[in-house]
Amino acid sequence: MAQWGKEGLNYTEDDLIQLSALQHMLFCERQCALIHIEQIWSENLFTAEGRIMHDKVDTGSPETRGKIRHEFSMPLRSLRLGLIGKADVVEFHKVSSKWFPFPIEHKRGKPKQD
Repeated sequence: MAQWGKEGLNYTEDDLIQLSALQHMLFCERQCALIHIEQIWSENLFTAEGRIMHDKVDTGSPETRGKIRHEFSMPLRSLRLGLIGKADVVEFHKVSSKWFPFPIEHKRGKPKQD
């Protein structure tokens, strides 16, 4: 259960929500419940293509070219936000001596409107 701390509300590991669940919830609440609560999943042509695309991204090794660094399959976790997941790619841009992150999501098809 979430606890109040110096930084505000903090969640425990058991409370964390998968980032992918948020995407599913925005698309369809029923789909989210089937996948993340009932753990019912049925792969089709589109999800298989998406899985293959993600598998290709997951095999990438970190690479730096000049002032840009790419990290692949980067684990993400925030006890403050109560979220856990994995970024397909995070692109870091070096400005002066600091690196600034820009997440890059790999999806099959066109981007969804809000």
